[in-house]
Amino acid sequence: MSHDHHHDHHHEDVEGSWRDDQDDRPLSVARRRFLAGLGAAGVATTMGALPAHAHGDRPAAPVNPWAGRGRWYAGDHHIHTKYSNDAQYEVAQQVAKAREHGLDWVVITDHGGVAHEKFSIDQVAPDIERARRSHRDVLVYQGLEWNIPGAEHATVFLPPGRSTVDILRAFEAAYDGGVLSTPVANGGKGLLARSTSADGEPHALAALRYLEAQVLAGRTEIALMFANHPARRGVDSPHEFRGWRDAAPGVAVGMEGAPGHQASGIPTANGGRGAARGLYDASPNQDSFPGFAPTATENPYRTYGGFDWMTAKVGGLWDSLLAEGRPWWVTATSDSHRVHLDTYKQGDGDHDTTGSRGAPVDTGVPRVESDYWPGFYSSTLVGADSKSYVDVMRGMQGGKVVAVHGRIVDGLNLRVRSLGEGDNRGVTIGGRTFVRRGQDVEVVIEVDLARGANFAGVVPRLAKVDLIAGPITGPAADRDAFSAPATTVVKTFEVARTARGTVKFTHVFRRVESAFYLRLRGSDGHRLTSDGHPVMDVVGDADPWADLWFYANPVFVDVI
Repeated sequence: MSHDHHHDHHHEDVEGSWRDDQDDRPLSVARRRFLAGLGAAGVATTMGALPAHAHGDRPAAPVNPWAGRGRWYAGDHHIHTKYSNDAQYEVAQQVAKAREHGLDWVVITDHGGVAHEKFSIDQVAPDIERARRSHRDVLVYQGLEWNIPGAEHATVFLPPGRSTVDILRAFEAAYDGGVLSTPVANGGKGLLARSTSADGEPHALAALRYLEAQVLAGRTEIALMFANHPARRGVDSPHEFRGWRDAAPGVAVGMEGAPGHQASGIPTANGGRGAARGLYDASPNQDSFPGFAPTATENPYRTYGGFDWMTAKVGGLWDSLLAEGRPWWVTATSDSHRVHLDTYKQGDGDHDTTGSRGAPVDTGVPRVESDYWPGFYSSTLVGADSKSYVDVMRGMQGGKVVAVHGRIVDGLNLRVRSLGEGDNRGVTIGGRTFVRRGQDVEVVIEVDLARGANFAGVVPRLAKVDLIAGPITGPAADRDAFSAPATTVVKTFEVARTARGTVKFTHVFRRVESAFYLRLRGSDGHRLTSDGHPVMDVVGDADPWADLWFYANPVFVDVI
């Protein structure tokens, strides 16, 4: 594939930036000890554990090695249909719209609960099969929006298989927070005070272990979980993220870095709802983590440039997990329930007794709503060797993922490699590589700029790319830690206004002394703080098309 190239080369020296003053040994040693504490299951799971050096200073093979092969497949892992009480569309409608808006894969994720477990799961399965036959160029996964016991929601999904429906049904019946908190008299189990109360946390860990056991038993080739809108109500505590990852490192792999409902912040004067972007309008409640307290300058319960605070804050919760060396990936989804300016309204079916709202009704009149169609605004780009159900999931499991809003970029190629003794081939997004102490590490970034208009009818312009990095300091003593103070924006690359095609940037970390990680984000530059960070979205006045970002997942660099 040929591109027009605009090359901006930048080289910076960072001397001793990632040195651990507390322990002069390579941090990989501490990380191996940390890995040992996860148990044999954590070591054995593909993409699920930190690399152990087999003998001496000889590293394990790099994860996600760099190569020019593979391609990006755009998708959405959070989509609702008439089988959710608060949504309305047929499966076929959502899949057709996803295809129309350029998606290669989608996950149908109706809300878990008593009615869904009892009625909906058996109804949605044949609808998904029909959609697969009608749209053979779109991968349609069956999944569930899981009410995580003790926490928020999550996408759980599997590839098509003989046991897929049975696994999802058993999982929901035994481990969904809605089922567990509903009184027995109403068809539930009545085991929890509330679905978000702390007494649910052991059930969440058991649920993830159950999914991993299905993989190990060969009933499904892979199963994945992504926590959805994690900061929205503040009920996903930092120790829960760590617990999920530790319990099933091949299953619990990430979170929704940018929530859906991106149309909800459009001002009423512009024909919108005038609500909070992402419907992030909550305040702390009885189940919220106490550390997530709004201040005069920061509010964890709001979005920042459309992204969840846990993702958007440099040195925040996401970085605190990465600073431990934990692979934890971010995505962007539509959470599509009811689409802004669509003419359909919900059907009149009784979801509680039938598991469905029934077919939606076309009113002929555009309706003011909060959501966009899958692919219309948000995309999760996944790097995979082929467009197959398992390969795309393997790409997500391995962190080869870029979260994109408004087609701010069409693709991204990252190569991180040792310039001395170490891994000279290097790795790409989601990967792990190694360098010998005191050697240099090169970062090469190639960004495919938007080659066409987005669905707002304009060609977005990428204004800058931030290279963010921080030391890997090992496991946090406090499992509720949610900051990584040493993580910082190392370099901001400005994109020329005249740039077209692919832009290229290079950065060199000089004389690396300790393990570190790096990640990328980019912006159209329209709404930034004085130091270049995303601005907190204003409730009732947040035009999503005027504030576009992408976030790429990290690369870990070990030191031997």
